[in-house]
Amino acid sequence: MGSVKNDKKKVHKTFWIFFAGCVFLLLFLFLFAEFILFPRIELKGGNKVILNYLEEYKEKGYSASHFGKNITKNVSISGKVNSKKLGDYKIVYRVKDGAFQKKVVRTVLVRDKKKPSLSVSSGNLYICPGSKFEKEEVTAKDNYDGDLTSKIKTKVSKDKVTYTVRDSNGNEKIVSRKFVYEDHEKPVITLLGSDVVDMCVNEVYKDPGYEVLDNCDSDLSSKVVVDGSVDNSLVGEYDLSYKVVDKAGNEGSAARKVRVSNGDAAGVVYLTFDDGPNEGTTNVILDILKEEGVEATFFVTSKGPDELIKREFDEGHTVALHTSSHDYATVYASDDAFFQDLQTVSDRVLRITGVESKFIRFPGGSSNTVSRKYSNGIMSRLSKEVVNRGYKYYDWNISSGDAGSTTDPNEVYSNVVNSLRKDRVNMVLMHDIKPYTRDALRRIIQYCKENGYPMRKISNCTEMITQRVNN
Repeated sequence: MGSVKNDKKKVHKTFWIFFAGCVFLLLFLFLFAEFILFPRIELKGGNKVILNYLEEYKEKGYSASHFGKNITKNVSISGKVNSKKLGDYKIVYRVKDGAFQKKVVRTVLVRDKKKPSLSVSSGNLYICPGSKFEKEEVTAKDNYDGDLTSKIKTKVSKDKVTYTVRDSNGNEKIVSRKFVYEDHEKPVITLLGSDVVDMCVNEVYKDPGYEVLDNCDSDLSSKVVVDGSVDNSLVGEYDLSYKVVDKAGNEGSAARKVRVSNGDAAGVVYLTFDDGPNEGTTNVILDILKEEGVEATFFVTSKGPDELIKREFDEGHTVALHTSSHDYATVYASDDAFFQDLQTVSDRVLRITGVESKFIRFPGGSSNTVSRKYSNGIMSRLSKEVVNRGYKYYDWNISSGDAGSTTDPNEVYSNVVNSLRKDRVNMVLMHDIKPYTRDALRRIIQYCKENGYPMRKISNCTEMITQRVNN
């Protein structure tokens, strides 16, 4: 009995050895067929590629061979990768050579691996001595989630603040800033009115005033020291300096120039512009005036952006009043209608600049005849009444022609420079809404400089230039 059992065990063992050998042989034959008989495709960069979200997928390359022959040109590729959407994408490579063919798959994993960005000021965070940390403006953006500002977590410790933000894919950004309890900021003195003031001889100078802002000290206005003086009896330029020091020793300063003049000199040129402001022309004209160091006068309307009128004023030009509507039927309907229109544009200038302007130019000039159509004799009445109400009105004795048929910058230039005279005041009419005037301006300024014509803005010392009233 024992012998039979041993024989059965030997047969059983022999079977499994034979079976394993067959499996091994089949596997060997399969691998032989796979690597020897079938074509081969090799993928550069591997069978698995990780692609960042929104990154453009670029094929890394491949090669194919069969029995030592290069058959790369026979490879066909199918499948697409959408890097705008997270996920796994299959790129299939197929090649066929005779009766044998091969398929290989590359997996492209589109993942968001980029950390969000935190916009935090660099360097130390200076805090006024004795103060507590106040939340500063910090924003966060992510390439996948977009705005993550609301997800920012703020942790304040004794000597630093730490900002942390995490996107929906687990990418985290951390930024820390240390506290330094010191006041390093200078006080800021803001001059009210213009930093260049024009006045006449014997006119009493009244300083427009100033405001002071400081990051740590609440009120420093009473500590401002003004150095310099104005002699209103003597023509000249006078410099005033304004200085203030905060508790930490930081000094802020500002300067104002006061120009005392004795009326208009012969040959002076006043460059004046009507009908603005207008984006695209007025802003470029202001650029040119600034670059050339020239001041001008703008007779404004209620049209155009406030920012340009503010810029005219801030850059030292005279902001004067033209008309609100520039509609003759409205403006010259009656005396009251004119002053209502004038008040509207006056209110606009006061709101923007903080200064009430008393210089005006009538629509069409004081010599216009179109006003007869709406109110007989109105210009005779208005030309007197505006003066009675404290205004000065200015016509012109040189026209650039830009309000008529002239549309060529060369003609605008010629009309102005050919009319200039050294024996009189030259009041030039132009329009800052005209592109051809904009394009002629620099040449006009350069001509004046080269030929000894000083250029000024209208001020209290400027005598009225008037025309004959025809209505």
